[in-house]
Amino acid sequence: MVPLTAALLTGQLAPNSLRAYQQDLAGYLRFCGDEPMQALDAAMLARWRTSLAQSTRCSPSTINRHLAGVKRVVQEAAAQGYVDVPTAEAFRRVSGVPMKAMKERLKVPTRMTPSHMRQLCEAPDRTTLRGWRDRALLLMLASSGCRASDVVTLQPGQLVNREGSFFLEVVGKNHTTPRLAPLAHEAYAAVQAWLARRPVESPYVFTSLPGTGTRSTPRPLDRSAAWRIVARYASHVGLRHVSPHSFRRFVGTELAKKDIRQAQKALGHARIETTARHYVLDELAGGLTDGLF
Repeated sequence: MVPLTAALLTGQLAPNSLRAYQQDLAGYLRFCGDEPMQALDAAMLARWRTSLAQSTRCSPSTINRHLAGVKRVVQEAAAQGYVDVPTAEAFRRVSGVPMKAMKERLKVPTRMTPSHMRQLCEAPDRTTLRGWRDRALLLMLASSGCRASDVVTLQPGQLVNREGSFFLEVVGKNHTTPRLAPLAHEAYAAVQAWLARRPVESPYVFTSLPGTGTRSTPRPLDRSAAWRIVARYASHVGLRHVSPHSFRRFVGTELAKKDIRQAQKALGHARIETTARHYVLDELAGGLTDGLF
C-alpha cells in the first residue's frame, strides 16, 4: 500500500500543520472505505468533494482546504516516487467547490469591536478554576494577536518583561526565529493570577482541566480545546461565528487604524501588503456625495 500519510511532509511543515494535513487525509481515507487502493483514484477525490457538499454543512473554504490537503500529500508521494506522475497530475486537476455556488454556507464572522472583546473577556466565572484559566487565555488572544497554536503551547519563559512592558516570544507560522508579540498588562496579570491558582506544575501556561474543571493536569491545551473555549463564551454573550482567529483579526485591525507598520510587526507579517489586505478594513465615509449638485 502506498504510504498516503502526512508524514511524507515531515521537514516541510510545522507539527501543527502536519496534524491538520493528517486530519484531512484521514477523512478522505475513511470515505474510501475498505478498498485502500481506491484512494489513489482521482475520481474518488472528486466523489468525496461531492459528498462533502451534499452530506455535510462544511463551508466551501473548509471543503477546499480538505481537498488541498489530500492533493498536497499525493503530490509529495509522487515527488518521493511512491505515486506515478500522471496520478498526481490527475489529483491536481480535481477542482474545488466555487464560493458562489455555496454562498449560503458562508459564515460571515462577527466584526469584533472593543466592546465585544471586553464582553467576551469578562464572561468567564472567576469563582472557578476554569474561569481563571479561560479569562487569561481570552485576554492573551485579545491583546497579543497570536495564533491559537502559539498560545496553547506557550511556556512561562516566553513571557517577556522589558522595562515594564510585556511581550510574548513566539516563533509563529512560516518563521524560524522567535519574534516579539505585544501583551497587555491586564493579560499578563490574568496569566499570573491563573498560574498562582493552578494546583499542578507544568512547563505550559495553559493546561487542561478535565471533567468538571476542579482539577488540573500538566498537559497543555490543544488547539481544538481553545476553539471550544472561544466558541462557548462567544455563544454565552450572543456573538456568532467567533473563532480564535477573530482575536487576531481584531488586534490587527485595531492596530492598523493607528499605525499599519506596528500592526505588521505585532502580527509577524513579512510583508506589509499582507497586513493591508487582511487587516485594514476600509469603510465608506458618510456624506461623501453631499453638495455634489
